[in-house]
Amino acid sequence: MKNISAVFVVGLVLLSGVGAFGASSSENQTIHTTVETVSFSPVMIQEEDDCARIVLPEATSVTSTPGGYALPVVTRVYTFPFRTRITEVSVRFSEALDKPVSHPVQQVQDPLPDTDVPQVHTSYSSETAVDTPSFSYHLAAGRQHDQVVTFVAIHLYPVGYLPAEELIRYAESAQITVTYLLPEPVSSPASTDAYDLLIIAPEQFAGALQPLVTHKTDSGMPTKLVLHQEICDGVYFTAEGRDCAEEMKYFIKNAYDTWGIQYVLLVGGRKGGILQETWWLPMRYSQLNDGQEGSYPTDLYFADLYDAYGNFSSWDSNNNGVFAEWTSLDKDILDMYPEVGVGRLPCTSVAQVKTMVQKLITYETTTYGAEWFKRFVGVAGDTYPEANDYYEGEMATNASFAQLQGMGFTAEQLWTSTGTFTDPASVIDAINKGCGFVHFSGHGNPHSWGNHPPRNESFVYGPNAFEMYKLKNHEQQPVVIVGGCHNAQFNTSLLNMVKGVLQDGLQYFSYGLSVGKFWYMEWIPRCWAWSLASRTRGGAIAVIANSGLGYGERGEDTLTQRGRHLEWLFFKSYSDGNDHLGDTHATDLIYYMNEHPPMADKTDCKIVQEWVLLGDPSLMIGGYQT
Repeated sequence: MKNISAVFVVGLVLLSGVGAFGASSSENQTIHTTVETVSFSPVMIQEEDDCARIVLPEATSVTSTPGGYALPVVTRVYTFPFRTRITEVSVRFSEALDKPVSHPVQQVQDPLPDTDVPQVHTSYSSETAVDTPSFSYHLAAGRQHDQVVTFVAIHLYPVGYLPAEELIRYAESAQITVTYLLPEPVSSPASTDAYDLLIIAPEQFAGALQPLVTHKTDSGMPTKLVLHQEICDGVYFTAEGRDCAEEMKYFIKNAYDTWGIQYVLLVGGRKGGILQETWWLPMRYSQLNDGQEGSYPTDLYFADLYDAYGNFSSWDSNNNGVFAEWTSLDKDILDMYPEVGVGRLPCTSVAQVKTMVQKLITYETTTYGAEWFKRFVGVAGDTYPEANDYYEGEMATNASFAQLQGMGFTAEQLWTSTGTFTDPASVIDAINKGCGFVHFSGHGNPHSWGNHPPRNESFVYGPNAFEMYKLKNHEQQPVVIVGGCHNAQFNTSLLNMVKGVLQDGLQYFSYGLSVGKFWYMEWIPRCWAWSLASRTRGGAIAVIANSGLGYGERGEDTLTQRGRHLEWLFFKSYSDGNDHLGDTHATDLIYYMNEHPPMADKTDCKIVQEWVLLGDPSLMIGGYQT
């Protein structure tokens, strides 16, 4: 396995000699201290028509609280051995300096859903001062290289704003101090190396999966196929958990502890059920309510095994049986950093399993060195068509390709602004040429995807879920990244139409001021992403997209905020050397959470939870060298 880096912007292994080390505690544990001084460039003020934008070259993002002021954030990330006890984090800023500003500083607006339905924007008139530089930090446990580490992400806010005085207050430097106790010497959680890949599936799919087990093992990826019923029966480990999903998560944790697995492939989608869904394999709904939807599927639940203190990450911190809960009354505290790479093939038949097995084997054995793999296709437009000069989707696909340029890739950018993205056929033609990656950045639903022409509320559609049969790229199949709402909502089913009629009667089909749920397109047999990935004579080898309502940020900060940031960070993760798909995906999530603390903002938390991988997490991107 190739070692990977899971640290965003700056990653310092503090045990390598950085900093000073101090005295022993009464328990004969040495208290360690590390110190780093961060210097900031002069603050720049960009005056616009009605507001001022504060720019700091070292900034890794800007503050994102709606109604607050958009001020620079500088993030530093440190890693420690797993179960390190962080006793103190402190930051001392240099003496604050003042600088006048002639326009009000730009304010943060509400995050925008990536739907094709026009949104009403909220205007704010806050006068709350941010009078001094400050900082915050969060802790988490997650995977780096081939081991679990403790992450400490420290967020510096070196610029404040005093609107009444019409000035900004800033620091020229900051001294970061982290004090910690190393864990007692014990065996690491993944102390054995029996298997790299764990496949979990129902018994009905076992025979169809056996060729994949053989192929993976022969390729140097030791693989274990476990039937879901064996988990329930406690064949390998004692069954524990309050429901089937928690039972499966405990099994994954035990397999990680005992067998040293790095990747988990879940095989099985929606099986049936009308008012109560049934599944070929357990899944988990997040109960984060963002005011527009109360739940959505998340497989990150199965990847996050530990919290920062080495405890099982239950996603139910208040122990009330409601998982990933975030409402106006209750909030579960989650870690969310993955310890293993998790992907799902939401197959509903043996035929689908056979299709995916053949696609995966063919890809890994024929792709290496192929010229077509070095093609990148971006498909985008003006995601939030307002009176500005920013085409957010096009900016995102451009940022993604920028990560690949030093790796020998060429790009075909299909953009509404250049007239190269005009209809489904333009996208199908580009993919049918063969390509290694496709990045769609725009708006979607379970059935379709598209984006706007520049500064225009009209809509240009790409191929919908029922048009994927037109893709005839055969074995030249890309990994696809999709920015948009609900494109990977893998719980869709024709039975949802029956449920809608039973619950709402003919109102289910209404349209207009009172839109019925029929138009949500949750009744299609396969969601957009799974229709693309499960195409028999082409399509994609894997798709990463949102299972719920996605979000973005309009304007110049779109690349460092919300969903657009997560989209192009996938390609940064790949360019950083993460060439197994589960590592690329997991590190993408870690990069994002290092910069955007998931428990500090409901939208950021949701963005990470719903970013699902429909594909094999152990996939060698670009195939194996033979």
